[in-house]
Amino acid sequence: MFLAELFGTMTLIVLGDGVVANVLLNKSKGQNSGWIVITAGWAFAVMSGIFVATAMGGPGSLNPAFQISSMVQGGDFNAALMNLLGEFVGAFVGAVLVWLLYLPHWEVTSDAGLKLAVFSTGPAIRNPGLNLLTEIIATFMLGLVASAIPAAVGATGMSAFVVGMVIWSMGLSLGGPTGYALNPARDLGPRIAHFVLPIPGKGDSDWGYSWVPVVGPIIGAVLAGFVTKMLF
Repeated sequence: MFLAELFGTMTLIVLGDGVVANVLLNKSKGQNSGWIVITAGWAFAVMSGIFVATAMGGPGSLNPAFQISSMVQGGDFNAALMNLLGEFVGAFVGAVLVWLLYLPHWEVTSDAGLKLAVFSTGPAIRNPGLNLLTEIIATFMLGLVASAIPAAVGATGMSAFVVGMVIWSMGLSLGGPTGYALNPARDLGPRIAHFVLPIPGKGDSDWGYSWVPVVGPIIGAVLAGFVTKMLF
């Protein structure tokens, strides 16, 4: 379970942070290709991460917020904890690989904010209370829709594709205010990587905001867990 979620989340971050790097970093082939490319890339990243994790026998959650939700609802604590640890480690490793993949592009990109945006989310308008609310609502909606997928598609093997489409929808519709972290590992692991890696001119890692994309998704996932347990 630990290795499955590690490699699944690593895949998620390599492809997810990778598409952001492609769009934002100077002299990249995809520079300035825009939000649609980023949201599509993240959708495919989630789908690919689920494929890798489930092929290795893991749940394909890739998201500690939903592992914590499982614990709160009385799930297997030890299994959820191992999955959660694998997700955080995988997110950090994935971010390091993105740094290596785009190694010559960091130096030719002068904007420190763009470099940080490759690794972690940030608010369009900084208001911690409302930013937190955005992440709570967005993650709640993710949990609501994702919990409905098994009943809708059954055991057809299509779940990973459908989850990818849900993530695309989340980015297109709800990603504007905060960049739709939805996942504590997705934001915190790469943010730590940004902090420790020797990235030229990288600037601050914005630790003052870092709690929002961790706490918000956890609250949203826990709320979604209780609500979907009643609904489905």
